[in-house]
Parts: sequence; structure tokens; C-alpha cells
Amino acid sequence: MSDQARTMYERVGGEPWFRALVERFYAAVAMDPLLRPMYPDEDLAEAEDHLVLFLVQYWGGPMVYNDQRGHPRLRMRHQPFVIGPAERDAWYRHMAAAVRAGGLDPDDEAAMLAYFEMAANHLVNAGG
Repeated sequence: MSDQARTMYERVGGEPWFRALVERFYAAVAMDPLLRPMYPDEDLAEAEDHLVLFLVQYWGGPMVYNDQRGHPRLRMRHQPFVIGPAERDAWYRHMAAAVRAGGLDPDDEAAMLAYFEMAANHLVNAGG
């Protein structure tokens, strides 16, 4: 099967790659004074699990996120948080670094970065 015919989920090696991505990302978020207060739980494990399941599903893996949480409704789920340009930029900076550390094929890395940039922009709900 050609790489184009396989899903991103399959190309990166499945859930373990996404779990490592999310661990790298949340390690940076945990140290970020702008983003960390957006996560009310002392432990980020639940947020990590949700993001892993969402990304696995989005990129072609099992539909466990939908089974457990329903439709992603990203804008609605993030509405309680003030997300302005500074928060967007910090979030994307940490996610981009986590993606770049993942050892992906350049085309897959570019696709991931483009998705995360779009998602970060989509969730802005404050500021100009």
C-alpha cells in the first residue's frame, strides 16, 4: 500500500506516536505561565488522554474519542477559556516543537504543522 493510501495514524505507527507527541506537548504546557492556568486539574493526565484520543481519531485511527466523549465540538469545549493571540501562539509553539521532535517524514510533518496551525487559529475567541 502506498504512503498516500495509508492514514497518518498508520504512517506514524499508531497511538504510541501520538501519545509521545502529547507527552512532549504537555511537558511544555506544564511549564508555561500563560497556558498552565487554563488547565484546572493539578494533574494533566486527563487532558493528555483526551488529546491523544482526539488526535488518533482525527488522523485515521480508532473512533474511541467519539465513543467516549461524543463529537469533538472543539470550539464549544474551549469556549470557557480566553484564547487570544498570545495563547494561540504559545499553544502552537509548544505543539510545533513537539511535532518537530517526532521524527516524521517531511511531508507528514508539514501536514501536521498545517493542521495544528489551523486548529490554533480556529480556537481564538478573544483579542484581535
